[in-house]
Parts: sequence; structure tokens; C-alpha cells
Amino acid sequence: MFDMMDDLTTKVNAAIEGLRPYLISDGGDMELVEITTEKLVRVKLIGACKNCSMSPMTLKAGLEEALKNVAPEIIGVEAIES
Repeated sequence: MFDMMDDLTTKVNAAIEGLRPYLISDGGDMELVEITTEKLVRVKLIGACKNCSMSPMTLKAGLEEALKNVAPEIIGVEAIES
């Protein structure tokens, strides 16, 4: 049986992979932590991204925008501390 959350996870990870070269070139990265039942994507910022003043823009203009194209059901993206 096809699991919608698995499909959503695949789409989110693909969007992160699309951003990854840019993040790594600046000394950072991000990883998917969870997709909530409300369809909110939570990511962990790693390396330079963790303290970068541009990380909110990366999440909004980068990841969230990419997700709107492939998974419009996602309501938003947020970074979590861990």
C-alpha cells in the first residue's frame, strides 16, 4: 500500500538535496527531522547554517518555496534546535 507520508518525506528530502550544494559551499547543511501531522516540516540546521543570519531566508525562500512546487500540502518550514 502506498504511504502518503513516505511520498511526502521523499519530496522533502529531494528539496533539501537540491539546496544542499549551496549550503555545503557555505559550510553548512540541513537535515529533515520530521513532518508533523499538520504538514509542517521541521529541519535541523547544521554547521554554519546553525548561526547564519540568512538561515531564515534559506528556509523561506529556499526550502519552503521548493516545497510549494512539489508538495503544496506543506504548510510551512521551521528550524528546530537539537
